[in-house]
Amino acid sequence: MKKTTLLNRHLSALVASLGHTDEITLADAGLPVPAGVECIDLAVRPGLPGLEDTLAALLSELQLEAVVLAEEIKTVSPELHRRLLEQLARAGAAQGREIPVGYVPHAEFKRQNGRSRAVVRTGECTPYANLILRAGVPF
Repeated sequence: MKKTTLLNRHLSALVASLGHTDEITLADAGLPVPAGVECIDLAVRPGLPGLEDTLAALLSELQLEAVVLAEEIKTVSPELHRRLLEQLARAGAAQGREIPVGYVPHAEFKRQNGRSRAVVRTGECTPYANLILRAGVPF
């Protein structure tokens, strides 16, 4: 049995399959999944699993180059936004390079989501609690 943090076999396989600049979307319970994009549905009930815990598990194995958030998170869900920025800053320090965070309007976020290798759906029910994660390289 695998002993690292990321135990979900679908998430582990997804991370292992990513190449440099491939994107995955970590989504709340309501984000639409575009046709043709794989959905790894982790949602059990509202709030379970939460976005931040799922991000922490992914970050245990995923090298990040950049992140995209919806612009609206800044004003609609400022506390979650602050916590996500802190979590990403810690991840950047741990991997030895900053993780730039960009913002786009939510409508554009949903379009960009269509380029993701997969959407990981959580039980998160906080508005605009979605991130596009761009894979980096650890060298």
